[in-house]
Amino acid sequence: MICLFDSFSREDLLKKRGQRRPSATYPSVPVKDDPLTNGRLGKTGEPPTNSPPNSALQLGKEFSAKLLVTSSNNSAPRSPSLTSITKQQHSSAEEGAESTADPYRDFRMKLSLGTEQEKPQKPKKREDLSTSSRKSYTSTREDGEDDLWLDDVEEDLLSVDAARTPSFLGRSKVHLEGKPIDLQQATDMKKLLFGSALCCFSPEWKSQSFTFSNTKKLKYGIVQKKGGPCGVLAAVQACVLKHLLFGMESDTSRPLQPSDTDRTSCLCKALADVLWRAGNGNEAVVTLSSGRQQFSPAGRYKADGILESLILYSFTTYEDLVTFLQQNISQFELGPLGCILLTVSVVFSRTLELVQKDFDVPTNCLIGAHAYCTQELVNLILGGRAVSNVFNDVMELDSGNGNITVLKGISCRSDIGFLSLFEHYNVCQVGSYLKTPKYPIWVVCSESHFSVLFCLKKELMSDWKAERRFDLYYYDGLANQQEEIRLTVDTSGTFVEDEDNDLVPPLEFCIRTKWKGAVVDWNGTDPIL
Repeated sequence: MICLFDSFSREDLLKKRGQRRPSATYPSVPVKDDPLTNGRLGKTGEPPTNSPPNSALQLGKEFSAKLLVTSSNNSAPRSPSLTSITKQQHSSAEEGAESTADPYRDFRMKLSLGTEQEKPQKPKKREDLSTSSRKSYTSTREDGEDDLWLDDVEEDLLSVDAARTPSFLGRSKVHLEGKPIDLQQATDMKKLLFGSALCCFSPEWKSQSFTFSNTKKLKYGIVQKKGGPCGVLAAVQACVLKHLLFGMESDTSRPLQPSDTDRTSCLCKALADVLWRAGNGNEAVVTLSSGRQQFSPAGRYKADGILESLILYSFTTYEDLVTFLQQNISQFELGPLGCILLTVSVVFSRTLELVQKDFDVPTNCLIGAHAYCTQELVNLILGGRAVSNVFNDVMELDSGNGNITVLKGISCRSDIGFLSLFEHYNVCQVGSYLKTPKYPIWVVCSESHFSVLFCLKKELMSDWKAERRFDLYYYDGLANQQEEIRLTVDTSGTFVEDEDNDLVPPLEFCIRTKWKGAVVDWNGTDPIL
């Protein structure tokens, strides 16, 4: 059966509509021996079955579902379901209780018999579907004659479903031809990561992905299995929180209890931001594991079964990058190599050469002793540059004999902030670009470990009145945290530090590097010492 749309002028349509009876039934031209019109299977010999409720909602959903299936296959004929369904409505309205056959079973039987005779046509555009109501429809019978009727049954519902359909069909997949990693790239990558191509990823890195917590009040948190990649995890956690708390689609009623879909979506956006920023807003590279070796290790290169299996995918638009990550997010979220894949991807996005130039000292690396993340790697994820310092801009030091040493810092105000216990001990100085970020979220470096502090109110970064008294939430993915930790910071009071008191939580020292003299209330939670 082929369903065609016949063209009529507005006057013809109005004339035909005027001939219709003002009743709840909708007349149609009967078709002899047509099982769809008569409400039975006819020649098939199959006994009739009880018909399910022929409601408007069921009809609309049936049409929408069939349109989705046929459109996604890119070879759908113009949907015969609309003709068959509306025709069944006419016949069932006239015959009432006499029709006991399942209209959808009749349609499926008819469609299966006539599939070979149908000619595929292009699916209708959004405007065609949404305005297809109040048009005349033509059906072709087996004897070659055409039946014509005017129909507006369920036209409002069908047009709404049809208008919504393109929003699902629009999420097209990104198909790219990836480039396998080669020996030279893998060798250079290991030198940047470890300082030597003879080093390999530790077991802690190999088993770490961006997997979320199942604890009800901590569903936003990424769980760290073992020590080592905490710098990467905390930085990505901060970027996820940015989208959960302040994104366009964030649920402000319960931002810290996102659904599984929401937090995965925010993870995709966070990873895309990290890679796009490293590529200077022009290009990004995503590396995925192929599961098989792409080159033969040789020379002073030690194989680890990870880098040798990578495929590189390049993107020049942010939209394609997000879509590709959504398609392959399982490799990052479920792993087990998610943390490694992101680290390698962000280096390739920045390029091996530029990462090397970002270092103050060429022999620096991104993963240091005990498999810990260096400041360069954390800065690369947060700001897109693998610089070695956390102060603003650059600093020039006189090295003597007319030599100037240039130390590179943070070049602009960051989306995500950074606080360090080392500043409390006067080992480093965190600049305002990191202390006062665009969003009230900070990665915290304390006791050789990285964690996250954040506030639910964005005005904390723009209104000094909001800084008088506010709440900060603390999350540590490695601490096996089971409850929400909320700290109340009061800057109107004055904290008097007792130098002989060793029981002051290091986290409070980090907070006071930004809010000097602030009093911190743990609200009944045991302080983390």
